[in-house]
Amino acid sequence: MSDTVNDRRHRLAVIGAGVMGTGITTLALGRGIDVILVDVSEDILAKARTATAGQLRLARMMGKLPREGATGELVTTTRVEDIADATAVVEAVTELAPLKAKVLAEASAAVAPGTLLISNTSAVPIDEQADSVARPEDLVGIHFMNPPYLIHTAELIRGPRSGEAALAEARALLEALGQHGVVVGDGPGFVINRILQRMINEAARIVAEGVADPASVDAAFEGCLGHTTGPLATADLIGLDNVVDSLRVLHERTGDAGYEPCALLLEKVAAGDFGRKTGRGFFAYGGSTS
Repeated sequence: MSDTVNDRRHRLAVIGAGVMGTGITTLALGRGIDVILVDVSEDILAKARTATAGQLRLARMMGKLPREGATGELVTTTRVEDIADATAVVEAVTELAPLKAKVLAEASAAVAPGTLLISNTSAVPIDEQADSVARPEDLVGIHFMNPPYLIHTAELIRGPRSGEAALAEARALLEALGQHGVVVGDGPGFVINRILQRMINEAARIVAEGVADPASVDAAFEGCLGHTTGPLATADLIGLDNVVDSLRVLHERTGDAGYEPCALLLEKVAAGDFGRKTGRGFFAYGGSTS
């Protein structure tokens, strides 16, 4: 891992052009790092190009990314083989363990030994994913917050087989991205989602039981606890489909019934009400509660 991550020679591969993959791409481009973005269709990639352009404008307007300086070059492709010259790879696909394993195996085969492999996972343990890659010592986890171009702290997950070189490279990459990495150990949900997803699940149960409506739940967290955003608005931002996927990972791997997705979350996902990305979740965007 000899490349210097904070110069323009560094090239980041991002696999998955959904909400998180697009956000990570925006973050890198805004910090002057070239990105090759991979997904399964040209239509998805075209939408991602439009999204990153809009996100870059927003982040710069808000002062969250540098207003001056070079913008990284964005290349898009449907072929994982095209990432061969990447200096680091971020897997950013849906929180489904078999899909992550497949993508990481393909990425590991496509790049040179010693290339940093990163899983942007919110719940699946890194050591579990390490079984899928040719060189487990090259793999770490980075749990970027959503949206990563606005939130500048991330969990850096050190798996039992993560090598010292990979950890050092990941720290340097986060620094180049303007991110503060909090190093945590491995395990389902790590720190943030082990706490957050249970909180979201319980908040949804409270709404289902009629104890409080979504606006009241969030107002209590914001006013009483000082949270900037309540748990249900946070869930809408994450995507309720992603929340359910993460809860299932946590439930399956811990056996803790508190992580079993509650009926209201499952109903909303079945109805296609995923939150901000679909216009309705616990709140309807525009502003009224659902």
